[in-house]
Amino acid sequence: MTVTLTEKAEFRLRAFLRGSGSDETSTKGIRISVKGGGCNGYEYGMDVTSQPQPDDLVIQQGSVLVYVDAKSAPLLEGIVIDFVEGVVESGFKFTNPNATSTCGCGKSFQAGDCTPTGVPCS
Repeated sequence: MTVTLTEKAEFRLRAFLRGSGSDETSTKGIRISVKGGGCNGYEYGMDVTSQPQPDDLVIQQGSVLVYVDAKSAPLLEGIVIDFVEGVVESGFKFTNPNATSTCGCGKSFQAGDCTPTGVPCS
């Protein structure tokens, strides 16, 4: 399983994890997943966690622990997560080699024929 955080994304996540207030720093990390939704069928999820699920895949990216939901792993294989800052938009940007199309909002994607019917972005 390959998940890549850019230098900017790792920096932002480290700062966010330090400020998240949990005492369990040895297992604190970011859990990424995919769920049905968004305007293209699948939607990315990112959560701070100190208690990964038993079937999560664990990836160390620099000093950040990344937990990947096992069911989401095939759709996230090879993903690159960046942090962009701009006048119009700032936040995490996902570059997913498995996406066959992406939404203009950048928060959802479609992957081949297995994508459920999408709903409009809100």
